[in-house]
Amino acid sequence: MSATTEQLPRFLPTLRRSMRLAYEAEPKLIVLSLGMALLEAVPDSLFALWLLLLANGIAEGDNAKILAGCLGLAGSGVGSWLLQTLAGRVQRTFRMRVGAALEGHVARLQARVPTIEHQERPDYLDRLSVLKEQTFQLDHMYLALFSLLGSGVRLVVTLALVMSVHPAMALLLVFALPTVWVSARRSAVTQRVTEAVAPHERRHRHLFMVGTTQAPAKEVRISRIGADLVRRRREAWEAWYAPLARSRWRTAWWQAAAWSLFAAAYVAAVVVTATVLSGTAGEVLLVVTAGSRLSQYVAMTAGNADFVRMWLDASQRLVWLESYASEHRDTADGVIPERLRDGITLEQVSFRYPGTDRWALEDVNVTLPAGSVVAVVGDNGAGKSTLMKLLSRFYEPTSGRIVVDGVDLRRLPAADWRARMAGAYQDFFTFELPASQSIGVGDLPRVDQRPAVRDAVRRAGADDVVARLRSGLDTQLGPTWDGGVDLSFGQWQKVALARGFMRDGTLLQILDEPTAALDAETEHQLFESFARQARSGATGGRITVLVSHRFSTVRIADLILVLQGSRLVEVGSHEQLMAAAGTYAELFGIQAKAYQ
Repeated sequence: MSATTEQLPRFLPTLRRSMRLAYEAEPKLIVLSLGMALLEAVPDSLFALWLLLLANGIAEGDNAKILAGCLGLAGSGVGSWLLQTLAGRVQRTFRMRVGAALEGHVARLQARVPTIEHQERPDYLDRLSVLKEQTFQLDHMYLALFSLLGSGVRLVVTLALVMSVHPAMALLLVFALPTVWVSARRSAVTQRVTEAVAPHERRHRHLFMVGTTQAPAKEVRISRIGADLVRRRREAWEAWYAPLARSRWRTAWWQAAAWSLFAAAYVAAVVVTATVLSGTAGEVLLVVTAGSRLSQYVAMTAGNADFVRMWLDASQRLVWLESYASEHRDTADGVIPERLRDGITLEQVSFRYPGTDRWALEDVNVTLPAGSVVAVVGDNGAGKSTLMKLLSRFYEPTSGRIVVDGVDLRRLPAADWRARMAGAYQDFFTFELPASQSIGVGDLPRVDQRPAVRDAVRRAGADDVVARLRSGLDTQLGPTWDGGVDLSFGQWQKVALARGFMRDGTLLQILDEPTAALDAETEHQLFESFARQARSGATGGRITVLVSHRFSTVRIADLILVLQGSRLVEVGSHEQLMAAAGTYAELFGIQAKAYQ
């Protein structure tokens, strides 16, 4: 128990926050759940008293004691069942509702962080994975605390009963304490091992999803890797479970020794009551009954202490996430310009992902003029997507700075900046909603405005996709839903592209290979359409950034950035870069020959 006791002061602030969160979510249910937990402890703990009265009444021929004992036993039996039934229903409802509130709290904490580092770094993902798995422990925490208080009531009443026979019977509780300490210690060891093997747990779950879900099903079958997936998942599962099993077996011996000690003390108490103390039949029966129930209540207390210990470990990760969200909260107080006048300038921008030594971008200096169409080209791994993440403020430069009309981007609130952005990314998400909503969430305030949705569809060139849907924009997307339809990757990409065109009045529009699944001719037509829209004169100085592997489609851009090996090697218009006969001209020529 000492580990829990020692750590409790550190976690009291989290406990208070959690209790406040639960009270704010369900003020009536939390009070009712606590009251029921305490109330149901009373009839259960008085069971031994009624047996004492009944046995003594029979031995003494006292009908009043016999009647009181019988009524008490009946009342305790019925009362315990009734209160347990009612408490179970109340507490189940409370747990489900508070569980939803806690999950929402965790989701809000993650969303509050302006960057996405904690969702991409393996060490952070391990912590988040364990926290998500332990969220159920957080909503059980309240019931564990209530049960712990109820167990306390049971222990106090039961201890008072056995001490009424002789004060020395209080030693039963002393011999029971090691079981509580061992239980808490066992949980601490288990949680340390769980943290250490979290990567293996994530891997075996990932491999299970690969082998059982629809998205990878075709490749799994065509490549005939099903058996290999089973083998790999089994290895990952063994790497995860074997250390846990070893730690549980080891601590199980500790637990067995502790309970053996209590069992010996219990037997001794019964023998001493019947012989040394010359107790009455009722007193012996009280010690037998109360002593056995004392072991149950100690086990209950130990179990609740064990669960509280698990909650302390889960809350430690919640504290970490709360601290991380607090430390990384957006404190920028700059004002987003109504329109861009100068543009966006990267000044000696370098970036490497946390935990790596390799530069993803190195010493990039360039200005993206207001109102321009900018294309970014380069090989895989050259830093194109990283540049898009930096412009979106998903990450901040490791060194250097990004300046928006003379103001450092870090001084502009991320939420406000992204409110003036629109984008379609190569790793888009498939929102399996009705088509109108799957597109409309690109501008949430206008999600239900059909004219805005249709205009986004038109601008993205996705009219052909909507035309093929049996109920048009009302069609449910996703084959796993009733009446839902599946789309090809290219169709999903057009839906994502339309979503990126929902928002008006933007200062920056990022199109990160949004047409990779389309043929070159269709992509070229769409890029020409994007360029016309960007140069319409009503963009408020908006900068449109196009990322593509196809050089033939980016020639329409006002400015082309050529990335190679994490560095910006060339900048200029198509004509300027072709005249320079450098990297761009060489790669353009290679692709042009491929189409001849």
